[in-house]
Order: sequence, then structure tokens, then C-alpha cells
Amino acid sequence: MVIVEIANKSIKSFGITNDDNQNGAELVFNGRVRGTEKGKPIKYLEYEYYEGMAEAELKHLANKVCKKFTINHLYCRHRVGKVKAGELSIHIMILSKHRKEAIKAMDWFIFELKKNVPIWKWAILNDGRKIPSDCMH
Repeated sequence: MVIVEIANKSIKSFGITNDDNQNGAELVFNGRVRGTEKGKPIKYLEYEYYEGMAEAELKHLANKVCKKFTINHLYCRHRVGKVKAGELSIHIMILSKHRKEAIKAMDWFIFELKKNVPIWKWAILNDGRKIPSDCMH
């Protein structure tokens, strides 16, 4: 099963229970906003996205990673809009039969997401300046 969401509000963890007893691994990744960008304190990060296309590409990648790494379930929530330091910008959960598959799948999924999903990240500094983030996602 694949569930992907793009949200402009606080991200909550997927409250998934593994009742099918086929998954020995449940791997969770939470990406949090740091309080600095390029060594400067920030007010928040601002995520922009190409509506419609970002969701479609996120779903495409999630389905692709499930096949490539024999993953049973992938759930992903990505935040857009203003995200303050300490808040989650992304939450991903992968369920698979074995941990090695889950770990490899998570790494691949995050790398491809940053490379291919049209979501852009800007740091808003304390003085109000808007600068591109170190990685544009």
C-alpha cells in the first residue's frame, strides 16, 4: 500500500499498525527544520511546490521504490508553506519483510524525492531575507 500526501499544516505521524504479521521492519524517518541555514539563524523555511505534479511524482516514486526494494507499504507526508525550526517538514514510514530492504529503500526514496519531486525550499532569515536552501529540497 502506498499513501502520499502534501500538507500545508503540521504533520502528524501515520498511526499504522502492522496487523498482517508479514512485516519484520518498520522504518520511520522524520525530517525536522534546523534553526540555521548556511550558518545563519532563520525564522522558518518556506516550501513551494508545483501543485498536482508534485503529488503525482511523489506517488510515482513511492510505487517505484516498493517494486524496486520489495517494500510492502510506504507512507509519506511532505509539508509545504512556512515550517518553523523544530517542526517536521517530512514524515516517511516504510514497512517491509526485512530491515535491509527498508533501509536501502528509505535512502533511495529520499534521494530521488529531493532530485525529482518539484518542491523547493527557501530559508527566511531573521532579517527577512529569503535565500535558497543548501539543497533545494
